[in-house]
Amino acid sequence: MIVDVKVPILAESVAEASLISWHKKQGDVVKRGDNLIDIETDKVTLEVAALSDGVLAEIIKNNGDSVKSDEVIARIETTGKVEKTAEPKKTAAVPQQQSLPVDTGAAPEPKTSPAVRNMLAENKLDAKQIPDGNADGRVTKEDVVNYMNKSKPAPAVKTAAPAAKSEPASAPVAVQTTTPAPTLQISGNRPEERVPMTRLRQRTAERLLSAQHESAILTTFNEVNMKPVMDLRARYKDQFEKAHGAKLGFMSFFTRAALEALKKFPVINASIDGKDIIYHGYFDIGIAVSAPKGLVVPIIRDADTLSFAEIENKIVEYGQKAKDSKLTIEELTGGTFTITNGGIFGSLLSTPILNPPQSAILGMHKIQDRPMAVDGQVVILPIMYLALSYDHRIVDGRDAVQFLVTIKNMLEDPARLLLQV
Repeated sequence: MIVDVKVPILAESVAEASLISWHKKQGDVVKRGDNLIDIETDKVTLEVAALSDGVLAEIIKNNGDSVKSDEVIARIETTGKVEKTAEPKKTAAVPQQQSLPVDTGAAPEPKTSPAVRNMLAENKLDAKQIPDGNADGRVTKEDVVNYMNKSKPAPAVKTAAPAAKSEPASAPVAVQTTTPAPTLQISGNRPEERVPMTRLRQRTAERLLSAQHESAILTTFNEVNMKPVMDLRARYKDQFEKAHGAKLGFMSFFTRAALEALKKFPVINASIDGKDIIYHGYFDIGIAVSAPKGLVVPIIRDADTLSFAEIENKIVEYGQKAKDSKLTIEELTGGTFTITNGGIFGSLLSTPILNPPQSAILGMHKIQDRPMAVDGQVVILPIMYLALSYDHRIVDGRDAVQFLVTIKNMLEDPARLLLQV
């Protein structure tokens, strides 16, 4: 019996995906649940698992190919028993390709994340060759980088040319998806590297350009004295962590303050659809997170119903998923308002770009001590600049400024967050 291996059903906003790296070769024995290939969309990296035991009879789409939702990319033959199909493979597979020694080796396959597998595929490395730095059976990005740094001078030149000559059938696919000759030497010590943009990076570029071309973006600024929040956090952070199992950070304060401001100014939580304005009666807050492949914005659904601890746990969960490329399309789809924190990278001031179709985005920045006038006295206070970029087509400047002032007042008097005033 033949079972089709198909691309998972993608979200409506995702038109295509790219095949990153096949983990099985044609003719390999597979078991139900084995990861066959990683697929990259403009939002997430997906794993396609075998639906049944059998033999990978045919690979229809190769590494680097663009595919669509529900498209057939391979076929699995399930008629024979796995134990019996493994034996003929010794005699049948050796004449075709010299892949049997790798697949039947005694060493177990190390555990890797999708991001690590992508890095291995781009650099044409075998996970079994990478020393496991933590000795826990898992190869990390640091292990791969250390291995590449140690073996960089010789292998990069010697393995590239033979691969193209000895394996003309499969080498072109690997070369085109991972960028030809990683470094080109031009006139002495002037290296250049040509790397194709990932699908995520391409989509990010498209959305940013679209936002600038289709929206009337304006930014308003304010500053907030962070001392009250910092004092409250220092006073209760240990008790908070013991009670809730979560660290008390700044993001929960800003999220709660933004939620109260959104309730007072619902147009900031709205979006444009053609000639209509859609006012959302719910609050799905996007939190911008830096991932290995670029910026992603996972969504905290119904954030107004969550406590400080639940918000903090969600942010930590999304941050870890972003690092491991484990975010799902559902977790990245939608959102009515976005918060981005450039302060973690040292940014003092910026003008964030809208995340369409949302009408506004709040930018946080670095907390820095500054001399401020308080009751006629010069006092050193921890100050953060806030920026609100908004779509001037539906948001008036008055609403945008008052929205930001509301957030400022909430943070400078955190009791307001509890009393919702």
